[in-house]
Parts: sequence; C-alpha cells; structure tokens
Amino acid sequence: MGVLDGKAALVTGGSRGIGAAIVRRLAADGAVVTFTYASSGQAADEVVAAVKDAGGQAYAVQADQADLDALPAVFEAAAEPLGGLDVLVCNAGRAMVKAMADVTPDDFDAMVATNLKGPYFAIKRAGEVLRDNGRIITLSTLNTSVPGPGISLYAATKGALEQVTKVAAREVGGRGITANVVSPGATDTDMFRDANPPEAAERAAAFAALGRIGVPAEVADVVAFLAGPDSRWLTGQNLGASGGLIV
Repeated sequence: MGVLDGKAALVTGGSRGIGAAIVRRLAADGAVVTFTYASSGQAADEVVAAVKDAGGQAYAVQADQADLDALPAVFEAAAEPLGGLDVLVCNAGRAMVKAMADVTPDDFDAMVATNLKGPYFAIKRAGEVLRDNGRIITLSTLNTSVPGPGISLYAATKGALEQVTKVAAREVGGRGITANVVSPGATDTDMFRDANPPEAAERAAAFAALGRIGVPAEVADVVAFLAGPDSRWLTGQNLGASGGLIV
C-alpha cells in the first residue's frame, strides 16, 4: 500500500529533469499521475513507460503551461482516471540568463507567461476542483534568496510564484488543502547545465553543506512528502531543497 493510493495528481512539465522524477516518485507512492509536456513526446513516452514498468500509472498530455486555453482540458484529463483531483504540482518553468540591460519586453512577457501566469491560473483552478485535504505544490528556486547577475526575470517570476502560493494557502486552507513551495538549489538537470557555465556545478558543490549538487530524485522526495499525509500540518511554507547551499 502506498501513501498516495487512491489519489490523483497533476504535474506540469513532467517529461524531463525534476518533473520526471516527481512523476515517478508520486506514482511509486500509489498516485495516478497525469503530467504535461510542451514538446518532447519521446521523453514523455519514456516516463510513462518507466512508471508502467515499475507497476504505477502515469499519463502524458501535451500542453504548454503558458497556454491558458489548454488548462481546462489538462485538469479534466487529470481528474478522469479517479473521478477527481487531489494533488497539483506546478513544476514547469523557463530559465533565462540575460543582463537587465539586454532584456526585451518579449523576454519579459514570455517569462511571466510560463513562470507566473500559467501557474497562477493553475493554482486558481486547483482551488476550485481539488478534493478536500488536497495539495498544491509549486517549484521555485533558491535564486529568489541568492540572486545573481543575469537572472532578474527568473528570480522575479519565481519570487512572485512563492507569494501566490502563500496567499493560496490562506484561501484554500478551510478545506484542509495545503499549499507549499519547494525551492531546489543546484540540481543536475539539463536546465541547470544549459543556464550555467561548466564550472558552476563544482562551485555549488564546494559551497553546499553536503558537499555536492543535488539530483532530481532528491527534490522529488521533498515534493512527495508535501503530497502525502504526513505534511497535513504544513502549509504556506517554502522548503529549500539545496543540500545546504543556504543554512
């Protein structure tokens, strides 16, 4: 018996990296997981196959988090297997490294659409359709506490998402629904490697209390805790999954 048996979960951006690890972990805990992917159908199929091989259930739906028109169908697909929805994980996101002097209005709009507007309305929808004692979990970044050059839009949009999540905790708590943030530090994903110079992983590992960067499964473990019953008295919080980059 898994702690999430009988629960339905929706994970945005679940075909790669941290999102794929979250899908696999929630399914291993017994949830029926529906996840979205923007473009990589092959990667999504591989996640579905891996979950099935492990004895779980996962379903992939192609949808861009920035496309609000797709939101109703995504939620309907996630609720269909078990007749309702219990967990929303807003994981999909976009990173960009560009000096403020070079940021364009189009850059601004694209980052806001993916990292803030899409999750905002997904959280709004979750507040309407989640069953009692459900879970809302958003993925932010340690960069909202440790900002650096070139990440003004990334840090700003993720910081705003943190505040939206905290407000949601106040608004949906009456039905036992919790809303929390997980903020990964340096994690070995394509997004991290693409957005940073090669030496960034070594520098982060040297600074972390645990002496290394993280792997996606370790972030997924924190998400799984928040999705499960043992987190029922934890809401409106931001858990830093960073291996001690900030202590």
